[in-house]
Amino acid sequence: MTRGNARELAVHLIYGREFTGEEPQQVVSVRLNKDYYHVLSQENDIYAERPSRAQMGYIDTVVTGVSNRCEELNEIISRYSIGWDITRISRLTRCILQLAIFEILFVDDVPEGVAAAEAVRLAKKYDGDDTGAFVNGILGAYIRSRKNTEEV
Repeated sequence: MTRGNARELAVHLIYGREFTGEEPQQVVSVRLNKDYYHVLSQENDIYAERPSRAQMGYIDTVVTGVSNRCEELNEIISRYSIGWDITRISRLTRCILQLAIFEILFVDDVPEGVAAAEAVRLAKKYDGDDTGAFVNGILGAYIRSRKNTEEV
């Protein structure tokens, strides 16, 4: 399984929490349980291969991190989604943005550009090309503002 696939699984888990309210550790342990995972593999190709131990660590880190920093991440999304109330952004797109911003801020081995490109890929896959452009605009503005702040 690639990091991109692990990222996509993480988005599924983050999105699922939007509806269940489960604790992040519970979501990860239940949804990635061997038996449950096998059932999911019959429904979606992304579940065809189980994550490695390293990928499980990544998934656990980002799902827990997004959960714990949800308000902070949503504030950033609100700040850079000019003209859009965050409640108008689909839950799935919001989850994708939360994950990308979390990676940019807290996952050292994921370059900003990779986090943004992967978020755009996932937004296009699940919400369409227009949403990919929307996500690209928000993340591009956020990354540029970080660079401008660092230069000052």
